[in-house]
Formats: sequence, structure tokens, C-alpha cells
Amino acid sequence: MPGIAELALGAAPIAGGALLGVAAGNLKAPDVRGLILKDMDMLERIPDDQPELKARLKESIDQRINDLIVATQRSRELRLAAASYRGNWRDVVLFVCSVLFTIIWWNVKHDRPNWLVLFIALIVLSLVTAIYAVRGVLRAMGSIFRNRGRAAKERSPRLVRKPQMPTSANDLPPPLDS
Repeated sequence: MPGIAELALGAAPIAGGALLGVAAGNLKAPDVRGLILKDMDMLERIPDDQPELKARLKESIDQRINDLIVATQRSRELRLAAASYRGNWRDVVLFVCSVLFTIIWWNVKHDRPNWLVLFIALIVLSLVTAIYAVRGVLRAMGSIFRNRGRAAKERSPRLVRKPQMPTSANDLPPPLDS
């Protein structure tokens, strides 16, 4: 069983990274809106004979509200930027680098405990980056072909049919029934 134990120990860094990623996805930010509501409730409970304390708490509430608005705007901008990402040359460079690192890792001694786990992870990473790189190249090629098609249409003379005058009574449209 030493082989399984060594494999488990070799997979520990990768599993730790995966757990960190899961934990990062599950971390919740403080409920700022709830805290603002509590502070507003506290502001109403402060007696009127303490105007300085009320003013400082009101200023703190206003700052939190402004911070919430700024954070919402930044979040929206980041989502728009992420949604509009179409891929480019960096995807191809990342694919080449991941393949090269996989080749380098192949030449490392295979008796290391984490060799197999990391090699499989590198192959998966190479496949994922290949998908992104191919997607970016296909989009770029499609864009080039669309632009060439538009340019060709703009260069070619447009054929416009001139309306022909009727030459006989048979060429006239039928009369409308009124």
C-alpha cells in the first residue's frame, strides 16, 4: 500500500488548492445592507440631546451607503468585462506554455509521489486552454471572413433593376375591384 499513500501525499497540494478554491467561492461578505439598517435603527434610538453622536453615526451610515453604491458599480463593470471577453492571443500563448510545461514535467523523474497527479492536472489544463485558444482563433477567422465579405460587397457595383414601361396591354397590372 505504499503506492496509494504516496499518491495521496502527492495529491495533497492539488487537493489543497481545490479546497481553497471551494472555500473562496463559499466565503460570504458581511451583510452591509443589514448593518446599515441596524445603524439606522440605532440612529433613531439616540436621544435628541446628543446631536454630535447622531451626526457621526449619520456620517458613518452615509459612507457605507456610498461604498455600497461604488461596489455595485465596480461589480457591474467587472461582470460586463467578463461577459464581453472574446479571447485573443493570450489564450494561444497560455496553451503553448501549458503544453511546454507538460513536456517539461514528462522529463522529471517519474518516481516522485506527486508526478502522476500533476501530470494528469497538466493534461487537463492543456485541454482547457486548447479549447479557449481554438475558440479565439475561430472567432478571429470568422471576423476576418465577415469583414472581407462586407468589403467585397461594398466594392462590387450594385445591380439595380430599372422599372420597365409596359409595352402592351398584356403587361399592365389587373385593375383593382372597387
